[in-house]
Amino acid sequence: MNHALGAARIRAAIDEVQALRQLSAQRPELRVAVHQIKTFQCARFASSYGDLLAQPVFAPACTFFLQELYSAKDFEQRDAEFSRIAGAMERLFPQSIVAIAVALAELHFLTEHLDMQMAAALASEVASLDNAPLSEALYRTAWKHVGVIDKRQQQLNSVLELGQGLQSAVRLPGIRFTLRAMRGPAKAAKLAHLQAFLEIGFDTFADLARVSNGVEQFLDTVQTRETLWIRDMSCDHQQS
Repeated sequence: MNHALGAARIRAAIDEVQALRQLSAQRPELRVAVHQIKTFQCARFASSYGDLLAQPVFAPACTFFLQELYSAKDFEQRDAEFSRIAGAMERLFPQSIVAIAVALAELHFLTEHLDMQMAAALASEVASLDNAPLSEALYRTAWKHVGVIDKRQQQLNSVLELGQGLQSAVRLPGIRFTLRAMRGPAKAAKLAHLQAFLEIGFDTFADLARVSNGVEQFLDTVQTRETLWIRDMSCDHQQS
């Protein structure tokens, strides 16, 4: 993937995320519902992978996925950096890192899009919860309403591809030195949050790659468990 194409794809994904954020800002009930959905998903991931979180070998990778891909935290600052990355991309980032940035931006949009669709289906119900946690029954109701099982599978595939991209990148000669050398220029270009994401991701997967089949085992576990979760939710959707 060349830098120009990568920049265009990042711009397109983040423009879509910004549009969703503006819609949420105009409708407070949507904003609340999105937060409730993300909080539920974060708790569900932590529960599903409690055994990995308890293992020193897999805990850092699992925590990275939980905080950077399944988290309920606000990524507005990182999104703002994504919108600036196109101009700095050719100057700062090698192609292997560009591909990871593109994958993250597009996964971020897909996740936000699906969460917003579910929020729209649940807005009135969530408004009556008075900040109580979202129940699995209500979450399933939203899933059933939205459907788009193919998009759920695409989301999972994107998560796995991002992990595989990090796995491949950490094997490149000199890539860690290159990433560290980017700290100053990235800070000057106001890309510190994105730089931090890349460094944490690289360090996490570099450590896991030192364990025999560590990355493969982790990603296979994610694929198996998330596929079963999607299948369970899909069966519920198809039977209704």
